[in-house]
Amino acid sequence: MLTFNFFSYFSSLLTNTKIIMLKEFKDFAMKGNLVDIAVAFVMGAAFNKVVTSFTAGIVSPLIGLIFNSNFDDLKYVITEGVADEAGKVTGEIAVLYGNFLTNLIDFIIVAFVMFMIIKGISRMKKKEEEAAPAPPPGPSQEDLLAEIRDLLKK
Repeated sequence: MLTFNFFSYFSSLLTNTKIIMLKEFKDFAMKGNLVDIAVAFVMGAAFNKVVTSFTAGIVSPLIGLIFNSNFDDLKYVITEGVADEAGKVTGEIAVLYGNFLTNLIDFIIVAFVMFMIIKGISRMKKKEEEAAPAPPPGPSQEDLLAEIRDLLKK
């Protein structure tokens, strides 16, 4: 009598599926695109820090000279807070537009640089496509058939 062991079948099926999925993931992870994205992500994070320090250290003080205050401290107070004994203000409700403008400037700088990078890459790809010569035309199907016919006649 033939018995069917569901658990052993299911277990072997899962093991095979895991192996196949691992192989597919390895193939996917080793493709150039994923590695390129990972490198770009790390470079983007580092570039963001550079832009943030540029904005905080150079742009904000220059704009602060115009407003005669620290740019990050610019705010519109909706409700005044109460100062405690230590001098710390609590209960203040304010719109921190200076901080928002700093982040907006960061975003504009990063977006502009990314635009310039993508534009340069697109220009290089276009030049590569134009420079690539067309492959020499091979024999047509009729030529190949005629050659086969001639070989068969011999």
